[in-house]
Amino acid sequence: MGLLTGPLPLIPPKNRASDGGGNDTSVVALGGGHGLSASLSALRLLTSELTAIVTVADDGGSSGRLREELGVLPPGDLRMALSALCDDTDWGRTWRDVMQHRFAAKPGKESSLDQHAMGNLLIVTLWELLGDTVDGLKWAGALLGARGQVLPMASVPLTIQGESRNIDSQGVETVRTVTGQAALASVGVVDQVRLIPETAPACVEALEAIELADWVILGPGSWYTSVLPHLLLPELRQALCATPAKRCLAMNLDVNDKEAAGMSAADHLRVIAKYAPEFGVDVVLADPTSVGDRAEFELAASALGAEVVLSRVRVSNRQPVHDPLRLAAAFHDIFAGG
Repeated sequence: MGLLTGPLPLIPPKNRASDGGGNDTSVVALGGGHGLSASLSALRLLTSELTAIVTVADDGGSSGRLREELGVLPPGDLRMALSALCDDTDWGRTWRDVMQHRFAAKPGKESSLDQHAMGNLLIVTLWELLGDTVDGLKWAGALLGARGQVLPMASVPLTIQGESRNIDSQGVETVRTVTGQAALASVGVVDQVRLIPETAPACVEALEAIELADWVILGPGSWYTSVLPHLLLPELRQALCATPAKRCLAMNLDVNDKEAAGMSAADHLRVIAKYAPEFGVDVVLADPTSVGDRAEFELAASALGAEVVLSRVRVSNRQPVHDPLRLAAAFHDIFAGG
């Protein structure tokens, strides 16, 4: 433990990210998984004053195993956010690849390391040595030369729960409670989504970052399990509603994935209004190919108090993947107009 006390060591100057020409716009991006990584990959091109606030409800894969066996926050989404912010040098890219590396057991062999991500193990190691979640993430960020900081949304692991409604061939409706992010992500449209514990403490540093931000970006990401949870945690929702920062809601490219089967882009906005009616939005950013009925979408956005900005942020092959440069250009224009 003694080796990790005191101030963080400096990454050699040639390996540190530049300040992007002095742009000091303070941006907080909230989400989890691939959606948050997409926004961070774009935002890191615009500012060095960048904070990622990450969901901590994952209960599947490597993260779920570490959470269950060691009682720690699930590190997977935190690792992905750190990797998205890595320094764009051989140093940063190498450590990013180390963090993202997954172990694979030989065919026919069993291994406790099978499918564990190296970065998950490294982050948990830092947490155990330092005894502090935020400090551990700072050390991991220093290793990658991360352009910005990564914080958990809560100081304890969270569980997501919701009600799944199904109608059988005879028209009889059944309702069942679904517990856990991994399970909830595959049951289709759900209702009564909630966090357990409902009044879990938010990360103090995350609350401070939101209060001091110029812009807050929510989304893209799995709507019920990566985006919505930030508005379900009371302290975090209060901070997001009270901040003087401008608020931008970034829409998904695929609005009809497993977690949102049958939902339109406008339905996604209505979910936000339903669960956090006091949460106002200044700008909704969407790719025009994902909006559907534009009039309906603009009406749902206006209910949140938002202006709709349509911008082509999809990769050129029309796959549901954000192009970092296009997304960065869209954010740049939004910030300039704000």
